[in-house]
Amino acid sequence: MNHNGHFEEELTDTADEGETTRAPRLGPSTQAVHGERHANPYHSVAEPIVQTATYTFEDTADLSAFMEARMWGREANGRSEYGRYGNPTVTAVEQRLAALEDAGAALLFSSGMAAISTVLLAMLPTGGHIVITDDCYRRTREFCLKFLKRLGITCSVVPMGDHAAIEAAIQDNTRLLISESPTNPYLRVLDLENFVAIAKKHRVKTLVDATFATPLNQRPLDFGVDIVVHSATKYLAGHNDLLAGVVLGEEGLIASFKNALGVMGAVADPHNAALLLRGLKTLGLRIERQNTNGQAVGEFLEAHPAIEQVWYPGLASHPDHAVAAQQMQGFGGVVSFTVKGDLQTTSRFIDALQIPLMAASLGGVETLVEQPALMSFYELSTEERLEIGIRENLVRLALGIEDTDDLIADLDQALAQI
Repeated sequence: MNHNGHFEEELTDTADEGETTRAPRLGPSTQAVHGERHANPYHSVAEPIVQTATYTFEDTADLSAFMEARMWGREANGRSEYGRYGNPTVTAVEQRLAALEDAGAALLFSSGMAAISTVLLAMLPTGGHIVITDDCYRRTREFCLKFLKRLGITCSVVPMGDHAAIEAAIQDNTRLLISESPTNPYLRVLDLENFVAIAKKHRVKTLVDATFATPLNQRPLDFGVDIVVHSATKYLAGHNDLLAGVVLGEEGLIASFKNALGVMGAVADPHNAALLLRGLKTLGLRIERQNTNGQAVGEFLEAHPAIEQVWYPGLASHPDHAVAAQQMQGFGGVVSFTVKGDLQTTSRFIDALQIPLMAASLGGVETLVEQPALMSFYELSTEERLEIGIRENLVRLALGIEDTDDLIADLDQALAQI
């Protein structure tokens, strides 16, 4: 896929004549359903769940051949000797995700935070330094600012979208630039080309959390980003029934993280991997509906007199609308907004909703709603919340796949009650 979302054709050589022909690259929905087809022992349509902690060898010669192949970095017939180092069901998911993201390789973890923390611990030396944008997921910021500090790794937090500030924060010991796109909760969209250009100028790596976008709406690797992370718990799985995370990038880089995963042990369970693989098959359909719901609900809320402000990249009023329109194929299913009124007024509005479920997370088939001041940031004082941009009347609405008209009608009746 190019930057405008059009699928390019791949060059292939014909066996007989050596001529170059063009085979169309599969679209994202087709890739999500089929991936790279391969034989399995049972000829089943669904990927088998290989539930095992360890693997057997026929004899010592079989074991020696496996160890020799692994030592030299060669493919050992897709097998492993212990469940922490690999599983066929997990490998099938990794291959599917790598194809979707157009990545050299993918590595599945037990959660999104396990993915981020393992990668950072694997990459960063004592005395290293990272730069992170300020509208990133709060647990990512907490890990960078508190846990990495204990290991002698420092972190600079800079305003999202301020490229001059990003470049000014880079030091001689900077190893990594970290951001999200879109961000949580204000859906800021990173200018990926500028972000990568700054990193290459200073010879540092880049990491982008693309959970809110999914590979269908935005593919940072296409713009030169080194590492992409997803909380697969969200849109990729799509049903609010599992935890998983994935890291994607160039094959050699992902291989170095795989060794760290084997040491730290945050491995994905094969049952969860099978659920994730099943969820991926409907990713295209779900994202299409969630994009539609996001745009329609954003427009409705922006025109409503009881709403103070709306953040949605598909709206011209969003600070990053121009960037989003250039590098995204869809604007996602999350809409954040402020209600005219205080914390209590906002709570009355949320309590009056009938379709959305009050819960953390996002990306599933059910619409979820939260008041961040009372959920994600409850332990902070009002002043501390305001300091990091969390207003008491802020609402984050993570839209599911319900009928658009039903969602808007429910929002309308709830707003009428305040």
